[in-house]
Amino acid sequence: MTFDELLAFDKQHIWHPYSSLTNPLATYPVESASGVRIRLMDGRELIDGMASWWSVIHGYAHPVLIDAIQQQAAKLSHVMFGGLTHEPAVQLARTLVEITPDPLDLVFFADSGSVSVEVAMKMAIQYYYAIGRKEKQGFLTIRSGYHGDVFHCMSVCDPVNGMHHIFKGILPEYLFADRPECGFYDEWDELDFLSFQKLIEKHHPSLCAVILEPIVQGAGGMRFYHPQYLCKVRELCDRYDLLLIADEIATGFGRSGKLFACEHARIVPDLLCVGKALTGGYMTLAAVLAGGRIGEFISQGDPGVFMHGPTFMANPLACAVANASVRLLLESEWQKNVLALEKGLKLGLAPCRDLESVADVRVLGGVGVVEMKEAVDMKRVQPAFVSKGVWVRPFAKLVYVMPPYCIEQEDLASLTTAICEVLAEEESR
Repeated sequence: MTFDELLAFDKQHIWHPYSSLTNPLATYPVESASGVRIRLMDGRELIDGMASWWSVIHGYAHPVLIDAIQQQAAKLSHVMFGGLTHEPAVQLARTLVEITPDPLDLVFFADSGSVSVEVAMKMAIQYYYAIGRKEKQGFLTIRSGYHGDVFHCMSVCDPVNGMHHIFKGILPEYLFADRPECGFYDEWDELDFLSFQKLIEKHHPSLCAVILEPIVQGAGGMRFYHPQYLCKVRELCDRYDLLLIADEIATGFGRSGKLFACEHARIVPDLLCVGKALTGGYMTLAAVLAGGRIGEFISQGDPGVFMHGPTFMANPLACAVANASVRLLLESEWQKNVLALEKGLKLGLAPCRDLESVADVRVLGGVGVVEMKEAVDMKRVQPAFVSKGVWVRPFAKLVYVMPPYCIEQEDLASLTTAICEVLAEEESR
């Protein structure tokens, strides 16, 4: 298929994520990728600033990860997980239990991050159902959050500034505390927690769980909040008998500078969702980790089983590459690499602070964010980034990057320079 044929068919027949068929943005055909570079079919190379939506932490075409998939494919590519098991799944579960704190000792595999959040929410509801507290079905979360695109997950995404406001009135309506305003590096202010505290004190009899993204809020605003906020959440969940669901799909496996973002606050959730970087971005896979008491009560109550079972649950190919990816991460100097990434992002994005059109510049771990005062014009900005040899995918007012951990400082400097230049050019228009 020629370059033109591919683009023509794609435009007419393929619906891309968050895209319009009548007013589409440009689509760039990819031929291959390796390291931190994406090679387009027209011969151009782009430094990838997005790690394919947070996931490709080791870079593309890593020989260890490719070998893991190829070896597993030759033995067992897939088998139903109902009534059967296999070594890649058992080994991955063992590793996840080992690298997460007690009492997270049960692992439920899911197809994707969004589905894992759905699974965790179902677990919370079914747990209280099983112990005879059927009135506890609601959820409390914080504004500016994002937890995925499947239907129940949308109900705990930000109802105003999120991507799912058009479903208002159809989705279940849950409780939203004001978003945390104390930034990660700010001095803690007790008043920042007042909204959350009032809601949980008033509504806890009907709530089964609190769900949030620890420390780093992703697509709901790319914001970094104070660890003390998370400590206070854990304290009140314990006081009022609520489960705490930590959505670490975006932050797990080092992105925030800790292996898991909950470590910044030294707290342990009751349910932990992981995905994205779990497989190094090579296959789709996620998992929910739970404490044993949750599994025991669900298993002992009506109907005696947890009501979820995906066709591709614990896919052997995905589990095999996840095992290789986690091992690769833990055996590397990942903390040193993420710290270098953080320093490079802070230095490289600092000039954006001088632009009148910029509202804020913030960096934590391997996440760099330039928040604009107005929404960016994607039809102009996206091609401008491509013309400078970088792949950055802004949305709304946010121009953000989270590169692979293996990016060299020279490439990181090229990435941040391109961001500063494109935003300066936009401001001067």
